[in-house]
This record gives sequence, C-alpha cells and structure tokens, in this order.
Amino acid sequence: MAAAVAASPAQSRKTETYTDNKRRDDVRSLNIAAGRAVTAAARTSLGPRGMDKMISSSSSGGGDQAAHEAVIITNDGATILSRMPLLQPAARMLADLSRSQDAAAGDGTTTVVVLAGSLLHRAQSLLSAGAHPTAAADALHLLAARAVGILHGMAIPVELSDRDALVKSASTALNSKYSTLLSPLAVDAALAVVDPAHPYLLDLRDIRVVKKLGCTVDDTELIRGLVLDKKASHVAGGPTRIGDAKIAVIQFQVSPPKTDIEHSVVVSDYAQMDRILREERNYILGMVKKIKASGCNVLLIQKSILRDSVTDLSLHYLAKAKIMVVKDVERDEIEFITKTLNCMPIASIEHLRVDKLGPAHLVEEISVGDGNTHKICQDHWPSRTWEEQQLCLVNKRFLIAGGGAPEIEMSMQLAAWAKELRGMESYCVREFAEALEVIPYTLSENAGLDPISIVTELRNRHAKGEKNAGINVRKGRITNILEENVVQPLLVSTSAITLACECVRMILKIDDIVTVR
Repeated sequence: MAAAVAASPAQSRKTETYTDNKRRDDVRSLNIAAGRAVTAAARTSLGPRGMDKMISSSSSGGGDQAAHEAVIITNDGATILSRMPLLQPAARMLADLSRSQDAAAGDGTTTVVVLAGSLLHRAQSLLSAGAHPTAAADALHLLAARAVGILHGMAIPVELSDRDALVKSASTALNSKYSTLLSPLAVDAALAVVDPAHPYLLDLRDIRVVKKLGCTVDDTELIRGLVLDKKASHVAGGPTRIGDAKIAVIQFQVSPPKTDIEHSVVVSDYAQMDRILREERNYILGMVKKIKASGCNVLLIQKSILRDSVTDLSLHYLAKAKIMVVKDVERDEIEFITKTLNCMPIASIEHLRVDKLGPAHLVEEISVGDGNTHKICQDHWPSRTWEEQQLCLVNKRFLIAGGGAPEIEMSMQLAAWAKELRGMESYCVREFAEALEVIPYTLSENAGLDPISIVTELRNRHAKGEKNAGINVRKGRITNILEENVVQPLLVSTSAITLACECVRMILKIDDIVTVR
C-alpha cells in the first residue's frame, strides 16, 4: 500500500505538465498547405512562356437585368492573386506578399509567390523531420541576408544615361506583355522626367495611365504632357484645338451666383424678368472678359457639387471669346494636373493672373477608341511621372542576369555555406537552399523543356564558374543570358528573396488561428 500511495503524486504531476501540441502542428500544417495551394495556382504563369489565367467575375442585377461578367486575361501574379476569393488567412498572406513585391519593385510578383511556396514545402519537410519552427525561421533569416550578398556580387552597375541597358531591363519585365512596343516607351518616359537634383525622390502616384475602350496595345502612345479623358464643350462652335495654349485650372463656377440656403424668387412682371436676365448676362460676361484679359485660352473647370460649374450662356460667351472649355474635372485630379502643367489652381476670378497659367504648345481634342480625349502637349515636361520598372534602377542602379541564373547561383553558394555551419542551422540552410531551384525548374517546365536535365546542366555550368549561365527559353538550352540581353533590376531579385523569406518566417511562427466575431 505504501508503494502505491507514493507513486500517485508523481503520476499526478506528470499529467498536469503534459502539453498537447497536436493542434499547433495541425494549424501550422494547414497554413503551409494553404500557401502551397496558392503557389500552385500562380506557378504556371511564371516566365515568358508561362500560361495566362482567365479571371471571370459576375454580378447579377435586380429584376430582369441579366448578369454581367467581367473577364480579365493576365499572367501578372499580383493581378491573379488579388482577384482570387481567398478565405484562409495564410493564403491571403501570399496575395499580400505579391502586392508587396509589386509595390517594392514593380516586377517579380509571380516569382516571389513561387519562391515562398517552395520554401514552405521545404519547411514542412524540416518540421516533419523534427526541426523546431523557431530554428527553421532563424535559418531563413540568415539565408535571406546571405542571399542578398550573393546577388550583389553578381550585379552589374548601370547608369541611367545608358538607354540600351534600360530597354533590355524593361523588355525582360514586359516579355509577355508586348515588350517590343512598351519597353522603349517606358524607358523614354522615365528618362524624360529624371530630376538630376533629386534622382532618388520619386512618387509612384505621379504615374498616369489613361485607358480607352476600343483600342489595342498597338495604339499605345507616350504623351509629353497630359491626357484628359474629357470632352471639350462644343456649344456655339467652341474651339477643339488651341496652339500656344495658356491653361487655367479653376475651382470656381462660371455661372450666376446662388445663396447657400434654399430660396424662391417671385417675378411679378416681364420687366423684372428682363432685368434678372440682363443682370445674369452682365455678370457672366464680366467673368468671361476677366478670363480673356488674363491671356487664358484653355479653361479646365473643376466639377462642382453645389451648383453647375458652367451654364449654356457662359459656354456661349466663352466660345465667342475663342476659349476652349473642359468641364467636370474631378477634384482628386487637380493636384496631378497642376503639377504636370506647372500651374496653380485658382479659387476665385479675382486671383486669375498670367503667372498662374500653365503653358502648352498644343491642346487638342482627339478621337480615341469609342470616345474623345484631350491631349495637352508641352515642349518642356516639368511633371514627375514615372514607370515602376524603371524606379527599380533608380533605387538600385544595378542589373542582374535573368533566366534562373541568380537563383541557381544562390542555391549553390548557400549550399556550400551550409557546410560551414553547425547543427540544425546547417541542416535548415541546406534544405532551404535547394528550394531556390524551383525558379529555373519552373521556367524550363513552362517552356516545354525537360526541367531535370536543364537544371542539372545549369548547375554544372555554374559549378564551372559561369555565373551568368541561364535558361534561354527561345533556343531551348543553356546560354550566357547576359549576351542574350535577358537582364532585370537587382531590386527585383533582392526584394523577392527577402519578402519570400519573411513571409514564410511569419507563417512558421503561427501556431494558432483565433477567430474574433
């Protein structure tokens, strides 16, 4: 009896300290599986020979209105993932990862998701082998820092004055998106707005792309100035083409004044009516004369929510004064327009002066697609519009080989570095280094090549010191990818590996999902 009584407390303490980790493992496995499922959906779109996705969204109207379907065909990773109805939180993290890559580098949105999926697959193998999630996450942090250093060692410096190098970089990013036409346009737009005094201070919100229904990509045009998707007033034969323009952006109404409260006016005879109409005409005519006296011949009028910005009478007088009128300019466009035209918004007719007008050598209304558009051309382009892909080369003025060359080089150098480490750290780094081979493997697979033989040959070439050897999908073999002009900004690769590792680290450290209602 004494022995039985003595064993009872020990058994009780053992029961109290027991921790069930099954739920944590299940949640972690569920998150990894969800992330890999998202990767599988985007993986076939990687590379110039990748497949497109058809995204269909439908919305049914009320009553007898038929359902409307919007169809988008794209191979852009950020677009695909943003349109997918993802419910699982870890899956949404992969979609956010793609958007983060798009914001940071403007390219590599599919690459970063494919990398993250491959790292998750290797992480699952490590966890199954008994590795602790924290150890795997710490190894990923070390790997990302080392990988960025390897990429910098492969990079080639480039100057913004080297237009050919910039076109090659843009062509790689736009290879599956009409690169022959769009790449020179993107580069010329970037070079035209570089401010030598502040080359690193660029705002992507200054990018403006005007889309018109009924046009094709071949109709794309670079306008050194401004494009307004508005029609000019044609009342009383108003002008639709002005040379040597002086543009005013006004925020007041060229119409009769009204009180701020509801009111009614009772007119008892025709004499009073004539007097009201005469005063209205004189008021508007006075405004038009002040506008004309300032030298303005193009008027951009902000849309008003209180009353009409212009009336038929004011449009008639403006047309007689040979002033082009574009009305209903949205309030949120005013800042961009004034910055582009190098003018100031005018809030009162009394403040309309020549020093607040924006110059342009031509303003004309042109027919594009299914409607009309205004094109404002300038001799000097003071705006700061930019193209995302070229921003990479401003932030990091280096180019790096494409075609899977950087990924296979990182994989081999990291695997060699893992042999210098000890314990679990070495094992984890070696496993994650092999995960980077997914990029050349997928590129060759999407191009219809034998991925195993291609990746094997690629490893052999890099082992011989050919750092720029990559997959030439056009010729179907391994070549010096730099000689083929397949290059990309360094920022695309460094951002992809860094963001992918950080995303996988976060997923590994999640051990439970708490739903709050």
